Amino acid sequence: MPEHQTELPFSPEISAELLRWLAFLGDQKRMSPKTLEAYRRDVTQFLLFMTEHLGEQPSLRNLAALAPRDVRAFMASRRSQGIGARTLMRQLAGARSFARFLERDGKGKVGALNAVRAPKLSKTLPKPLTVPSARRVSDIGLRAGEEREPWIFARDAAVLALLYGSGLRISEALGLSGKDVPAPGQGDTIIVTGKGNKTRMVPVLPQVLTLVADYIALCPYDLSDDEPLFVGAKGGQLSPRIIQLTMERLRGALGLPDTATPHALRHSFATHLLSRGGDLRSIQELLGHASLSTTQIYTAVDTERLLDAYKAAHPRA
Repeated sequence: MPEHQTELPFSPEISAELLRWLAFLGDQKRMSPKTLEAYRRDVTQFLLFMTEHLGEQPSLRNLAALAPRDVRAFMASRRSQGIGARTLMRQLAGARSFARFLERDGKGKVGALNAVRAPKLSKTLPKPLTVPSARRVSDIGLRAGEEREPWIFARDAAVLALLYGSGLRISEALGLSGKDVPAPGQGDTIIVTGKGNKTRMVPVLPQVLTLVADYIALCPYDLSDDEPLFVGAKGGQLSPRIIQLTMERLRGALGLPDTATPHALRHSFATHLLSRGGDLRSIQELLGHASLSTTQIYTAVDTERLLDAYKAAHPRA
């Protein structure tokens, strides 16, 4: 039984509505199991707080009667437990989503959730790698001192090349199956499944396909067209943590900062395209962003880099 369908510590009516909401998110919104679990956890924390705050298990009726001060009390409680603004904003978003579901279903309006401002986030811009550094992360020669089998090096190089060469999320790269990636000379695009199980087509460079083919040729396991393309040392789908550890080693070899993570390669892909004149809408499609506003952050990154170059080069700066 999926975790979000296990028994919930609330009244029967609230538990039933929670399960219906989670089923709606999964069936209609096509959210992944991990996203559903995060939503379930966040709304459960909100309702557990309200149980203690109100002195009784929340019902649909007293949820509708909540005042803004009740929601602020929840936020203050979470902050006192060391919860950051980003996590708190996500928890409020989950509670608001549940409230909208109840309202659309005629189960009452939880207006207090919308009457309270979400916490402000400090804007942190993505930190891309330089072009030479981004290119070198897939250089197997950098790992010559490690005692690992050649196919492991080839696998990691292929994954990292996909992150930078096609702008993939690490989950998207590791979710590829054998049939998703063409052999060199037999295609120049791949079909990627992103957030919300949405698929998109992205270009793939010939040199990246060559790295993938090198890995396939060396891999000691049978790689079925319908099974994960990238496997761990003992078989089975490769864990993202392995690629994160690989980047940690490469940071030392290349003298890169801690911000040089696998996801920074995706940031680098977008930033480098934009700096070479790439169209923002096209980059949005390549990254699989639902909203252009998400992609627009890279314009700020590019502007920041231009200003840094200006300050470094201008004699009066």
